[in-house]
Amino acid sequence: MAKSKSLKRVEEALREAGVAVDILEMAEGTRTAADAAAAAGCAIDQIVKSIVFRGEADGHVVLFLTAGGNRVDQGKASALAGEPLGKADAQLIRAETGFAIGGVAPVGHLRKIRAFLDPRLLDFANVWSAAGTPRHVFAADPREIVRISDAQVADFTM
Repeated sequence: MAKSKSLKRVEEALREAGVAVDILEMAEGTRTAADAAAAAGCAIDQIVKSIVFRGEADGHVVLFLTAGGNRVDQGKASALAGEPLGKADAQLIRAETGFAIGGVAPVGHLRKIRAFLDPRLLDFANVWSAAGTPRHVFAADPREIVRISDAQVADFTM
């Protein structure tokens, strides 16, 4: 089976950023943090959930990279983003990131995305992120995720 364009884009973004990782295909799928943690054999908080909101002022997506066991506080997230945040539908997420829900990676987006990272992820030597599809993941140092995603580390969880 041919590699998806989304997976290729993530591989290329990681290569360009100088991050050498192995992208793994998980037969069980990784649509939820619990599924991903079980498949990767790690703690749920080592899973990087990509939570995407729509900026109500500018209409563009804002990405929140969250530890798997945490939930985004929409009020805190809106304050960080500097605008009210609402639900981003699948069409907007795909149009701006290039990824389907469940496969949104921290890198390889179609356009520059504002990103924020949950400080809980920095408690680990490695965290697992989606690699462009709901079945592909990669492990990396969370400090590298901050660097390559240009994410601002900030508290936005409940």
